[in-house]
Amino acid sequence: MLIGCVGKANCGKSTFFKAATLAEVEIANYPFVTIKPNEGVAFVKVDCVDKEFNVKCQPKHGYCLNNKRFVPFQLMDVAGLVPGAHEGKGMGNQFLDDLRQADVLIHILDVSGSTNEKGEVVEPGSYDPANDIKFLEVELDMWYLRLVKKGWELFIRKAIQEKSELTKALSSHLTGLGVNEKMVEELVEKLELPANFSEWDENILKKLAVELRKTTKPMIIACNKIDVSGAAENFTRLENEFPDHMLVACSAESELALREAAKHDLIDYIPGENNFAIKNEEKLSDKQKKALNFIKNKVLKKFRTTGVQDVLDKAIFSLLKHIAVYPVANSKLTDKDNNVLPDCFLVPEDITALDFAFKVHTDIGNNFIKAIDLKTKNVVGKEHNLKNRDVIEIATSK
Repeated sequence: MLIGCVGKANCGKSTFFKAATLAEVEIANYPFVTIKPNEGVAFVKVDCVDKEFNVKCQPKHGYCLNNKRFVPFQLMDVAGLVPGAHEGKGMGNQFLDDLRQADVLIHILDVSGSTNEKGEVVEPGSYDPANDIKFLEVELDMWYLRLVKKGWELFIRKAIQEKSELTKALSSHLTGLGVNEKMVEELVEKLELPANFSEWDENILKKLAVELRKTTKPMIIACNKIDVSGAAENFTRLENEFPDHMLVACSAESELALREAAKHDLIDYIPGENNFAIKNEEKLSDKQKKALNFIKNKVLKKFRTTGVQDVLDKAIFSLLKHIAVYPVANSKLTDKDNNVLPDCFLVPEDITALDFAFKVHTDIGNNFIKAIDLKTKNVVGKEHNLKNRDVIEIATSK
């Protein structure tokens, strides 16, 4: 699973990325700091099942803090986009193409209005962040249109010659965008597209590109710099202006400070929580104490969290509609090496027991006999749909 961070230059993308991954990236106050994409491991937070079973889990991947399981996934930060990126401005085509494999996009937005359309620092509140929501969607839509039109004439001639079925031909043409036949069928019906490809004009292709982008690249907006004066008012206005968009108030800088402090054993902090506890006050400088006090009073008390973990969790659970499922080898909740609850998989919410078995390992899927829901102790068949936080023992013929 890959999630991509997008946005214009100097809006806080690299700070958000570093806060989410603690990867070493360059952060500076000028456009195009990021040239090559940064990739790192971020984590989605799940209420761990260890407490329900009265055990201490031993994750092979990720970690668990106070019964909160953090499951890893790949996060990518691409260079800032500018208006006209799809035409190659600001090296836009290169960076857009870096996003092709992303399952979800996080639009990092400077909600304080302190960065203009070129990514230059301006007085807070002097720029309308609503412009960035509109411009980014246009750039993504035009990027998709370019990909749809690539080789279009050749595709039409081939489809007509071979008398290909519309949905199969189109899904094959767009397979690089993660499009399948079911998606195409739904889009053809929704847009009432002509059955004859030769009747598809520029307007039809634009409509198709927009819907494809929305379907294959769902997007959440991280309204960053929420702690800057005037940002909260902007956030409320954007919520009203874009009711169909998913917006989350966040302060990536605050989250980064808290995670760094926790990493150096200065505080106890669980990402996504509304508080932290100072462990070694004598090791804190006056500047650090002031910064932590600001975060506690101006961010956590006011907005409940820094928002960074909320963005990651909503991207996977709400937008991508995934669930977390624990596979185990036996009723003792262990694997063959006696590790307790070692794995936690992020999978589509409509996954069946058999599909999940294949996700765990091809051999387990091929030799599937039955699955056992260890919360209810019920045996379930291969077509049984799993639920979030299920613990599943899979019985095989080998």
